Amino acid sequence: MPKIKSPLVIGIAGGSGSGKTTLAQLILDQIGREKIAFLPHDAYYRRQDHLTYDERVKVNYDHPNSLETELLIEHIKTLKTGKSINLPIYDFTIHNRGSETKLVEPRSIILVEGILIFYERDLRKMFDVKLFVDADSDIRFIRRLTRDVSERGRSVESVINQYLTTVRPMHLEFVEASKRYADIIIPEGGLNSVALDMVIARLESLLGAEKSDGKSEASI
Repeated sequence: MPKIKSPLVIGIAGGSGSGKTTLAQLILDQIGREKIAFLPHDAYYRRQDHLTYDERVKVNYDHPNSLETELLIEHIKTLKTGKSINLPIYDFTIHNRGSETKLVEPRSIILVEGILIFYERDLRKMFDVKLFVDADSDIRFIRRLTRDVSERGRSVESVINQYLTTVRPMHLEFVEASKRYADIIIPEGGLNSVALDMVIARLESLLGAEKSDGKSEASI
C-alpha cells in the first residue's frame, strides 16, 4: 500500500442522540468508505474485567474518565504515519470491551466521532476539521431511548434513570461546553441536507487538493 501523505483528521462531536453517527455514516457513504479510516470514540470505553456486571452497569459512561482516549490518540498518530491499527470492539450489552479487534488501514481521511472528543484538549488539537452536531434535548433523549432499547437490550426504566443521573448532567458539564471549539455547528446532523452537501463538497475539494500537491491545508 502506498504511503498516505498528510491525512485529513475530522472530528464529529455532539450530544448522545444528536445525529452525529448518522452524519458520519453519510460522509462515509458519499466520500467513499475506502478513503476513510473511521474511529468511533465509544469503541474505546475502558476494559472492565475487574468489575462484576452489576458494578459495570453503575459506571458513569458519559464521563471522560470512562474512555481510553490516550489509546485513541495513539491510534490516530499511528494511522498518520501510514500504519494500520487494531480498533477495539466494545460490547454494550455486557458493558465491557471484547477480546476481538478490527483492523483499520491508513486512509486519506481519519474520521473520529464521539460525544467527548472536543472536551479532551490533546485529542482536540489533532483535528483539522471540527464539526459539532446539535439537536434539542427532547429529540436527543427520544433517539437514545429508542436506540438503547432496540439495539442494546436496555429497559425503558434503565435508560431513563441513566439519562437523568449521568447523561444529562455530563452533557451540560462536558459536551455542551465543548461546542465552542467547533469550526461548524450543524443542527440535526445528517438530516440537515444543506449542511451535509457543504461539508461533502469541502472534503472532496480538500482531497482533490491533496492529490494535486501531496498536502492538505484543512480549513472550512
